[in-house]
Amino acid sequence: MNEIKWDLNEWTFRAVGENEWLPAAVPGCVHSDLYRNAKIPDPYYGTNEHDLQWIDKRDWEYETVFTVPGDLLRQDHIGLVFDGLDTYADVELNGQRILSADNMFRIWQVPVKTHLKDGENRLRIKFRSPINEDLPKLEKLGYALPAANDQSELGGLGDKRVSVFARKAPYHYGWDWGPRFVTSGIWRAVRLEAWTGLRITDLFIRQNEVAASTAKLTAVLTIESDRDFEGRVRISAEGFEAESTEAIRLGDNSVRLEFELNDPKLWWSRGLGEANLYTFTAEIFEGESVSASKSVRTGLRSVKLKREQDGAGASFYIELNGVPVFAKGANHIPNDNFETDVTRERYRYEIVSAAEANMNMLRVWGGGIYEEDAFYELCDEYGIMVWQDFMFACSMYPGDEDFLESVRHEAEDNLRRLRNHASIVLWCGNNEIDSAWAHYLPDGGWGWKKDYTQEQQNSIWADYEAIFHRLLPNAISKLAPGAEYWPSSPLVSLTGDENQHAHPGTSEGDIHYWGVWHNSEPFENYNKHIGRFMSEYGFQSFPEHKSVLQYAPEDALQLDSKIMLAHQKNGRGNFLIKEYMDKYLPEPKDFVSFLYMSQVLQAEAMKSAIEAHRRSMPYCMGTLYWQMNDSWPVASWSGIDYYGRWKALHYYARRSFRDLSVSIDGTNGEDVNFHILNDGLQGESASLKLRLMSFDGDVRQEQVVPVEVSANSASLIYSVKAADLLGGETPGRTVLLAELEQGGRILDQRTHYFVSAREIELSVPHIRAVRTEDGEGRTTISLETDVLAKQVWLSAEQEGVFSDNYFDLVPGKTAIVEFRSRREDGTLEHGAAGEVEIKSMADFIKQG
Repeated sequence: MNEIKWDLNEWTFRAVGENEWLPAAVPGCVHSDLYRNAKIPDPYYGTNEHDLQWIDKRDWEYETVFTVPGDLLRQDHIGLVFDGLDTYADVELNGQRILSADNMFRIWQVPVKTHLKDGENRLRIKFRSPINEDLPKLEKLGYALPAANDQSELGGLGDKRVSVFARKAPYHYGWDWGPRFVTSGIWRAVRLEAWTGLRITDLFIRQNEVAASTAKLTAVLTIESDRDFEGRVRISAEGFEAESTEAIRLGDNSVRLEFELNDPKLWWSRGLGEANLYTFTAEIFEGESVSASKSVRTGLRSVKLKREQDGAGASFYIELNGVPVFAKGANHIPNDNFETDVTRERYRYEIVSAAEANMNMLRVWGGGIYEEDAFYELCDEYGIMVWQDFMFACSMYPGDEDFLESVRHEAEDNLRRLRNHASIVLWCGNNEIDSAWAHYLPDGGWGWKKDYTQEQQNSIWADYEAIFHRLLPNAISKLAPGAEYWPSSPLVSLTGDENQHAHPGTSEGDIHYWGVWHNSEPFENYNKHIGRFMSEYGFQSFPEHKSVLQYAPEDALQLDSKIMLAHQKNGRGNFLIKEYMDKYLPEPKDFVSFLYMSQVLQAEAMKSAIEAHRRSMPYCMGTLYWQMNDSWPVASWSGIDYYGRWKALHYYARRSFRDLSVSIDGTNGEDVNFHILNDGLQGESASLKLRLMSFDGDVRQEQVVPVEVSANSASLIYSVKAADLLGGETPGRTVLLAELEQGGRILDQRTHYFVSAREIELSVPHIRAVRTEDGEGRTTISLETDVLAKQVWLSAEQEGVFSDNYFDLVPGKTAIVEFRSRREDGTLEHGAAGEVEIKSMADFIKQG
């Protein structure tokens, strides 16, 4: 086999017009390179973001000088491959223009055999300012297109929002959780690829029909050859081999081999079975020697988006291998505003954290990037299903021929790159555009249409339909046949009338419910607005004190300080948190306490929503909260902060997403309803032990409820009047402890209160902690209390997480908590915690 790949990763950069060349990291971006060379301060600290908006108005040059290895130069064919150029780039090799790039999401390949020299070669890339490039497009169009999250004012552009004209990560221009850093640079690998004779450029394992008995597959090979010949093509995998003789012609070839795998090991999402993966290898033989080969890894599974009419409307869920799956998870955004700073280890940590929280799905949201291969590989391995948006969000886009052609190439490049991943179960055209524009509702949507004439409205909508109703589904049909496509999230259905657009009351499609938060609606409304699939909803909190001090000094720790407001991108966000806190929680005694209480508030809100959704199964079959992670240090909706520290929300999600769990609903204040949630594939017998206790630990009432629950279901098993349960006890000093037991083992434990957290009469507990370190230095802590300890919080000196945190501890019960270290490879393992601080809510509230 004669195929050689050689990375080009020794680069320098400079601003166009300047003399000094500085070392650059490739892959990378100009902001990271400037910071690495001490030319700018930390972009994420304080208000530095505001002072760095000049960077995107400049043009930048990157250069590498290299000598091609002799064995590579001797090959008959040499191509220069750019996996990603951000965004408007002119490429010169030895003084000759070889490429003009204009789409961050495309893969660019240029034949360069005739351009290369034996000896020193010079490759230079000029990145044109995306701002200066796109301002003329706005002027030419004659009117602005909606771009709700484009922070043009911060960027010094006034109301000139140009983000929609660039095929570039939308969040680079700002979002309501992220900064405005409009980057440029070589953001993915650059390499020379050389070959002689032939090579396999692509291998797709098309899954035609997959069942437990047989998997009917087609291997689709794309072959590049410099001659005609007849060869044997072999496909092999674990315990399997198939072969055929094929005529290979000069140029590009597409070869298809249909074959079957008996008794395949299926790929399952986390909680339902093993995430089995196969490595398929394609080889081309000339005689007995292998002339070319390529391998891909995939999981064999049947995936269907089930949308079937029923008495309530129409279903919306993923059926995996014939099983309806309740989707549990969150929306994923890029892990950094400078994507190339995200290592495989950081990706692994996120996916491990998702699996640890009993999630089985992440939605790759459409305002970020088509993620790195590592992200999808890890989702494949850990059984995390992926809802994959195309990169369009909260904006209307142009529809001229050049733009559409660019989007077509973008879609095809990313479909080819990602289509073998078992984890991707749904492709979605965009985020929130259908409902924001609401074309068939004259006064509907986000109020965008009022700024346009009827003719302009029709033109803008026609451009929308060209991309999301024709171009993208056609690309999927061509390159990933059988894959499921959903045009926009949220959406009811493509009815072409006023019934198309989703709102919180719709009983078909998916829903984004933001009444809680944006409209200041009460948490109780999470029980009222439940759709068939809840693909977005959320509530904000601050990071913990340790994280806040990494971007702000102590003297800036005030809700309305310049730095706190700079790290809160959602307008009234800080004050909305306070508004809700005043309603639901006791008053914190200081700002550090406010940080802690904000996390408790967020977690309680999301618990209300998650469990309301799960209790409504099978009417509701998915709950993905906003959001999993952060792209920089900020007050936001995330459950894990920028530094990887789990907030209270992530610990709560871990409990609320348990495959077999208890959910207590006392929303109406009159009844207390006990539900058992079972996502497993077998029925369960257990018992629910209920104990009514004073905060001092005295048991006032006790009963045991037998539990029989079907597989893959939610069941109301017991209901009682709150007044009957409480008897004559003081509501503000009484707690109900519910324990789900099976064979002497406690599967889940929940507490229920008869008044709001704001009305609970908390005493300061004495928490007794017994710490043990085993022979390998692993930390385990045993906790007991004399009176109710609400929201017990443990903080470790070392980076990592606890097996449980932000939990209620009642007298007479022992909580055993393990510390799990964050390892360099991104995994979590039982380890040494260092110093540990233990507090509860009583330590954070204003007394008296």
